Amino acid sequence: MECKTCELRQRQYYCANCLRNHLRDFRLQIHHFSSDRNDHVARASRAFKSIESGRLLRAEIARVDHNLDQLADSLAKVRRDCESKRDRLRTLRETLAQRRRTLNAARLLPPQSQTLTKESQELSVLSQTIARARSGLVQELVEVFNVVEVGGRPAVGGRPGARGEWTVSGLVLPVPGDVRRYPPDHINAVITHTIHFLGLLTFYLGIKLPFEVSWSCKRFGVGMPWIGAGRGSESWAKWTAQHPLHLTSILPLLHLLLSSSPSPTPPASLADSEAPEQAPAHGQNQSFTTGLAMLLYNVCYLAHSQGVEIPLSQAGDALSNLWAVCCSGELGRRSHSTTPLLLPPTPPSFTLDFAQVLQATAASPARAARIRPGRSAQEAGISRMRSERIIEEEDGWDVVELGGEEGFG
Repeated sequence: MECKTCELRQRQYYCANCLRNHLRDFRLQIHHFSSDRNDHVARASRAFKSIESGRLLRAEIARVDHNLDQLADSLAKVRRDCESKRDRLRTLRETLAQRRRTLNAARLLPPQSQTLTKESQELSVLSQTIARARSGLVQELVEVFNVVEVGGRPAVGGRPGARGEWTVSGLVLPVPGDVRRYPPDHINAVITHTIHFLGLLTFYLGIKLPFEVSWSCKRFGVGMPWIGAGRGSESWAKWTAQHPLHLTSILPLLHLLLSSSPSPTPPASLADSEAPEQAPAHGQNQSFTTGLAMLLYNVCYLAHSQGVEIPLSQAGDALSNLWAVCCSGELGRRSHSTTPLLLPPTPPSFTLDFAQVLQATAASPARAARIRPGRSAQEAGISRMRSERIIEEEDGWDVVELGGEEGFG
């Protein structure tokens, strides 16, 4: 209570009767709540006893599932270990059997033959290593020159597929029948890239090609590629004259057709001279066709040396054939410079004849056959330059021949 004088709160005092009354009220309330509590505890105990068996059963099931998972993991690990040891045991058995066979064969051989056998095995291992190294270089070469097929369509829903165009360094290399659809600069650029790609590929693989490519030296600018047969006793070796692997514009050629002075023929050696570009248009186109046929023949022979056989009908698709060479399973195993040695080009097993390739490449096979081996097409065209007709297109040039049947396409 609060004092009226000092206005401070003081302890409240109760009389004995009030205290007895308060205590009686508290006891009644405690008794009432105790009864309620006991009732709730009893009901909870009865409910807990009713679910005790199910709870214990679920706990036991969870424990058993956990144990089963652990056992399954342990069993899988044991199986993996057993499989690994089984594979290792199988490898050891095969190695042991191989060693036993080698040892039995070595016991039957004289001492010198044993030495030769060991050297042959070492040489075989070395050849396999070289083949793997060549394969890696070839794959990098394909990526550098970006030899890919663009376009095309796979066979879907019963419709036949369509083949795309093959490109090198982003330029399309057409088949011989489609050369006239492209300007001379494009043809010169893509053939130059193809020649460089083929040269590096044969260098990595150690292959000697039938026809050799040479470059005319100019005082200003880059050289022009020419091709001719190398040394050999086969039928293709008679084509010793140099033929161009490049095209020039038709305008200076028309001017030369109107002049009466004969055009010079390409020199026998183009190593230190300038390539002649003043040949008649028909003679130059005819000679370019012959040079292109020589390049295609080189590609077919390279494919044969690496275990890929190219039929005559597909010989005109040079980049596709080179791609097949780069994907061959026999790539780099046979060479002219390492063991096993290849026969000089071309062996009897290579049945493709250069005359067939030239006939299929030329737009007029009969006319191409009249060019004598050993005589360049420029020389053959001089005598006919006034009797031949040049077909000029919008691009200002063309490489078609009059008459004859179709070649590769």
